[in-house]
Amino acid sequence: MATKEQEPVDRFKIVWLIFFALGLGTLLPWNFFMTAIGYFKYQLRDLNVTTDHLHLNGTDGVDGTGGVQENYLQGKFGNMMTLCAMLPLLIFSCLNSILLPRIPEVVRISGCLVAIFILFLLTSILVKVSLEPVVFFSVTMLTIVLINSFGAVLQGSIFGLAGLLPASYTAPIMSGQGMAGTFAALAMICAITSGSSQTDSAFGYFNTACVVILLAILAYLTLPYLEFSQYYLNKGKSEWKNHREQEKDRVCTMNLIKQDQTNVPDRRASAQLMENASTETPRNVSAFTILRKIWPMALLVCLVFTVTIGVFPAITVDVKPTISADGTWGIYFIPICCFLLFNVFDWMGRSLTAVCMWPSKESRLLPVFVSARFVFIPLFMLCNVQPRQMPVFFAHDAWYIVFMMVFAFSNGYLASLCMCYGPK
Repeated sequence: MATKEQEPVDRFKIVWLIFFALGLGTLLPWNFFMTAIGYFKYQLRDLNVTTDHLHLNGTDGVDGTGGVQENYLQGKFGNMMTLCAMLPLLIFSCLNSILLPRIPEVVRISGCLVAIFILFLLTSILVKVSLEPVVFFSVTMLTIVLINSFGAVLQGSIFGLAGLLPASYTAPIMSGQGMAGTFAALAMICAITSGSSQTDSAFGYFNTACVVILLAILAYLTLPYLEFSQYYLNKGKSEWKNHREQEKDRVCTMNLIKQDQTNVPDRRASAQLMENASTETPRNVSAFTILRKIWPMALLVCLVFTVTIGVFPAITVDVKPTISADGTWGIYFIPICCFLLFNVFDWMGRSLTAVCMWPSKESRLLPVFVSARFVFIPLFMLCNVQPRQMPVFFAHDAWYIVFMMVFAFSNGYLASLCMCYGPK
């Protein structure tokens, strides 16, 4: 086995950057769809409604800011989008344990990236194609289902691939995922700033996603040709192969002992042989056994994301500004105060766990803090969400901004904290 001095060096951090790009590619698709919710609502507008001042962020006359109520498809889009994203993500994340051993890693990763690229390309093309609202709604939901299904397999595969490299190479994946939302928000702000029409802005916006996914594909294809990644990937695969061979030998030994047990005079010796054979390789542990140990932290992570997904973006994106709603502030309010603020403060919360991990795993404060986040559901609902029938208690834009910063920071910090405690 190679000594520490013989191990190759990741020159110019190229492999680190490749895993950063792959991490970016895992969450970028969902973030691009989520931040463009205004565009999708625009496409679902009633065709007899004339709107000449629409923006990619949805600040227009068809979603409550100009006196025109949303139609049925527009009103249901946010909730259906979240459902069509999270359900396949959950299902295929669970199926990863079945798919990983049966489908080669190169097929899983490159195949999922190519599939996501094609789906984004289709979304870009549909920007220029006029479809009936019902047809557009159905195609969009199907696209979201497929993108998140491929994204779940891609995410599990990339983390598995990073597991063959030194432990520090999981960090660029997490960093890339953290930057995905910020990148999508900045891309939307740039599209709005360009001053182009709704369709031109959306076309450029989704083409940007296509370029990033294409770069992720090219980055992955270069990975096997780099000396650093070659060394660790081949080493990991050979170790796995040896483990499989040892496991087969152990099973054969156990079977032979059982067959010859009646011919062994000393049954205690036979039992000792079986015990030794069973401890030659690490025993397999069921997922249920692991879940029994980590369920408190797993439940807390689930509760954190339940609150987050419950209001972001389905509710938060429909909050309308009360200060200069028809001016520049109204145009950039959702892109900056909703999407950009959320992703920046979520990243700050995740990063803080690298230097501070409080409260401790055993502390009762941790479940209290996680449960306290449920207060954000009524807080955001009592902001200026339009259309509405309830009274508005937090009308000023400052309330919404403060809520969003605390909401995002607590999501990143508590989720990351619980995920760090879980493996311990």
